Amino acid sequence: MDAPRSDRNPTEVRGQIGEANFPLHEIARETARLWRRHHLDYDQTKHVVEQARRSLGLQAPRERRRTVDRLDRHEVERLIEHAYRHSAPYGLMVKTLFYTGARVSEFVNLRVEDLHLALDPPQVYIAHAKGGSDGYVPILPGLAQELRTHLAGRTRGYLFESNRQDKYTPRAVQRLVKTAAGRAGIEKQVTPHRLRASVATILLDAGMPLDQVQKFLRHKRITTTQIYAQTSLRGVGENYLKAFERR
Repeated sequence: MDAPRSDRNPTEVRGQIGEANFPLHEIARETARLWRRHHLDYDQTKHVVEQARRSLGLQAPRERRRTVDRLDRHEVERLIEHAYRHSAPYGLMVKTLFYTGARVSEFVNLRVEDLHLALDPPQVYIAHAKGGSDGYVPILPGLAQELRTHLAGRTRGYLFESNRQDKYTPRAVQRLVKTAAGRAGIEKQVTPHRLRASVATILLDAGMPLDQVQKFLRHKRITTTQIYAQTSLRGVGENYLKAFERR
């Protein structure tokens, strides 16, 4: 979501912030001085570090899970359905958010001028993108028709406007999605980012090549997209079991 900050404290180690302001550079200097005094070689210093960790009871942190939880197709359909039950504009907002795979910061800045609904397939230009990864994404013809109806001839301004005729805030969209998920009885924590992960893994499960999903999500690095590919393997496992457990 938000870009990693570049002004991180130099004492941060493996994601843990040095809140106690430990002078790690001083500790490293003193350690090097001690090792030099005793003429320790590489293997000996490695042994000392292992012994010190053991004495302090330190253990390596668990590797962070590199997969992203997502909603399945039926949960997405329920989410959109209950958003529509609240109101047609809210339903269309959630539907557009999901089918474009837009980040919430991009979604709230979508303008009518970004729509290219006469193309085949219809497309939306995603601007104000994270890391400058602007680009076009396709949308379903049915969604394009709903957007035409929603605009009612309007040709300028934000695609979705609040009662004040201004764009929605990201927080407002987050609340909208959370409320719709609650009404739909979805127990998972549902956020705009989880919708983005969901459309990615659904596309991968349906057979879309990884490089095309990368283009759709506008990721600069395919390694970022591969996180969603790892998630989609859950679907492979589920379908595998279903195939062999049928009687």
